[in-house]
Amino acid sequence: MNRYAYLLKEIFECNTITQRELANKLNLSLGSINSLIKDAMALNYLYKEGSSISLTEAGLDYLAPFKVERAVIMAAGFGSRFVPLTFETPKGLLEVFGERMIERQIKQLHEAGVFDIVIVVGYLKEHFEYLIDKYNVKLVYNPDYSTKNNISTLHYACKYIENSNVYILSSDNWMRDNMYHSYEPYSWYSSIYMEGNTNEWVLDFNKKREITSINVGGRDAYVMYGPVYFSKDFSKEFMPILEKAFVTPGSDDWYWENVLMSELQKKNSTLPAIHINPQPENQVYEFENLEELRAFDDKYMENSGNVALELIAKVFNIPESHIKGLRTLKAGMTNKSFLFEVDNKSYICRIPGKGTDVLINRSNEYDCYMAVKDLHITEKIIYFNKESGYKISKFYEGSKNADAFNKEEMSRCMDLLRTLHETDVSVSHSFDIAERIEYYTGLCEKTGGISFEDVESVHKNMTVLLDLLKEIKSETCLCHIDSVADNFIITSDNKIKLIDWEYAGMADPIIDVAMCAIYSYYNKSQADELLETYLKRKPLTDEYKKFYSYMALSGYLWALWTVYKANVGEEFGEYSLKMYRYAKDFFNEVMKL
Repeated sequence: MNRYAYLLKEIFECNTITQRELANKLNLSLGSINSLIKDAMALNYLYKEGSSISLTEAGLDYLAPFKVERAVIMAAGFGSRFVPLTFETPKGLLEVFGERMIERQIKQLHEAGVFDIVIVVGYLKEHFEYLIDKYNVKLVYNPDYSTKNNISTLHYACKYIENSNVYILSSDNWMRDNMYHSYEPYSWYSSIYMEGNTNEWVLDFNKKREITSINVGGRDAYVMYGPVYFSKDFSKEFMPILEKAFVTPGSDDWYWENVLMSELQKKNSTLPAIHINPQPENQVYEFENLEELRAFDDKYMENSGNVALELIAKVFNIPESHIKGLRTLKAGMTNKSFLFEVDNKSYICRIPGKGTDVLINRSNEYDCYMAVKDLHITEKIIYFNKESGYKISKFYEGSKNADAFNKEEMSRCMDLLRTLHETDVSVSHSFDIAERIEYYTGLCEKTGGISFEDVESVHKNMTVLLDLLKEIKSETCLCHIDSVADNFIITSDNKIKLIDWEYAGMADPIIDVAMCAIYSYYNKSQADELLETYLKRKPLTDEYKKFYSYMALSGYLWALWTVYKANVGEEFGEYSLKMYRYAKDFFNEVMKL
């Protein structure tokens, strides 16, 4: 540790600081502090002015290499433990005591003289745009925020970090007192002491407070908690290591701290020291979930301002504070959902996804639920709003999704579909795949076009299949349409339910089997086996023609659906490519027949 830099930094911030206070801050004896001050004055770094000590020009020049150049704030993630608040607002923009967490940090940085601030955004990135005008920050977009951990955030901010004196901050941290400075003499990671067992990242360090190793989990230990500072010599060495790790297969789930942990384990590491920076109790807050935020700021107990929580409170006639156990579910492609508890019973609240108002007719969905209610094959509905699409349903503890590659489970799924198709229940609307293809094509053209180069020829091929289906006579019945394996729920008492009836309507029953096949990414032989399982016999030639036609048409339909979603800002990775491939491959299979 550079004692002169540390001494000058403390005196720069408060020229009336006492020698005893300096001794405590530098962890030195009073005698050592006295000698250090005398030496600094002899080197013309300090001068006395009455009862205070100030820095000379030479002292400021000595401190110059330790000047904090900027801060990089990580704000790309979703904040899954804060659902449903983060469905509407990024975690860093949540308020604590009426002040947004990220704005509090920006103001604290400004107070310390740090004005070059870079915010790495991803999820709901547009919500951060106002900060450019309000605080003159820079925004950097992390396109991998939904598929990779925060190693990607540092990767996309690399040019702002490497060879710089830079703070690395999380947008959702809350610091009671300002812990930022104009000058920092060494690299550090903020830490707090945790008694008892912990699953946090535990820091081991030597007498110089240099971090020697990092372990996940421990007992009665200092743990990583809060802000980080990289000195220029540290960032120069560390960032190339991180960049190499970023392109290493299997690193998608890594935090950037994984890279640091791995590097510290190497005996021949050339990485400069990074120190532990212990913080007093109640200084740094990393809220783990909404329950912790409620305990800290009682505004969130009864008046969160969140539409979903207000709805739940109204439906169950309870105050918001009685809504417990909030946790996210895997986001669907159309909607977002979360779990919650009321009176020790678990439920799911569905929130319609972006753009679903033009994709889903909620009144039709409601009619389907009502039509099959007496069959007892759906989830139990507690609340359904035909206008907004909000839905609250029972959560089946101990249940599991059907496994698309478990033959026994898929046989049960096909049995349920057959039971549905053989009933006489009906609704007044149909699922017309030709009409849907035309409709989705129009949506795509209005919002940016269709990027597939050969879409015109593929579209013509789909028209051929639609004409073929008209020639093959078929009966219609109520079909689910969204018969992905994940929508078949096997309960703890081994019953099977079919959930999420958003696309359901009157259609040819074979379409449900075709949809299930492409959702499961089945190849031809797996798809053939599924059709045979559904029919309980060898299919006829016309049944194969219908099946392959619906697989192709459905693939094309969902490829268009995904293109539209991408045009309005929601990406689904390679899903569109896989669906488009079904359109092509199974058109060819029909032609062979």
